[in-house]
Amino acid sequence: MQTATSSTTATMPDYNAIKTKQQTTWGAGDYGRVGVTLQITGELLCESMDLYAGQTVLDVASGNGNVSLAAARRFCKVVSTDYVPSLLDQSRRRAAADGLAIDYREADAEDLPFADAAFDNVVSTFGVMFTPNQPQAASELLRVCKPGGKIGLANWTPDGFIGQLFKVIGRYLPPPAGINSPATWGTQSFLDTHFGSRVSDIHARPRQFMFRYNSPEHWLDVFSKFYGPMLKAFEALDDQAGASLRDDIMQLIATHNRAARGPMLVPSDYLEVVIIR
Repeated sequence: MQTATSSTTATMPDYNAIKTKQQTTWGAGDYGRVGVTLQITGELLCESMDLYAGQTVLDVASGNGNVSLAAARRFCKVVSTDYVPSLLDQSRRRAAADGLAIDYREADAEDLPFADAAFDNVVSTFGVMFTPNQPQAASELLRVCKPGGKIGLANWTPDGFIGQLFKVIGRYLPPPAGINSPATWGTQSFLDTHFGSRVSDIHARPRQFMFRYNSPEHWLDVFSKFYGPMLKAFEALDDQAGASLRDDIMQLIATHNRAARGPMLVPSDYLEVVIIR
């Protein structure tokens, strides 16, 4: 029995070490240059959740604040959280420019510093899906949401453009052992497993976000400079491997690109989820 226990313990991922590395990754580059283009996904999620003015909203792993700003525009009482201070600063500047009132807190999505049932609504757009300990993150969303409240999510799917991009990068830089792909959050099976028996309803709607750039080269230039995970991937590879990764990404874009020539118009599937606590 002792031998089996030791073996099991040895294979458990070191979540703290992984999160420390993730913080550095997401703090690299300038995520806001990418994140701001996704604003429509936050607006759509707020409409699908049918938010009411005066309701409390917690944005988990909020990044540069797309859904935080969207909820604040609907006169909700918003608390926006992330574990990367520079991303919260980006969101804070955006809120100030728009004259929006948002409370900002640095927080770990797997250990939220809030009481049970503290919020009417809990949201995350392309944020909480990147947590390494997925069951713990899902449990935290449930814990801080009031009974009868709503949890709203936007998650990339495994088979969409971004989900496929994760797989391409993973061929060059495999994820830590024992860590599932973030895109598993964009599947019905994940939602059923981690939320199904603990909620009254789950409504999942397939949606597409359109990446609209001047060209495939423009998209790759922006993402390789400003999107932390891609920036760090290229930094970790030698010149030959980096060139090969670029070729594979360009081929992926070509497979999905709806524009015959010139501009890039690539749809990326994501799952918009509204859960009734």
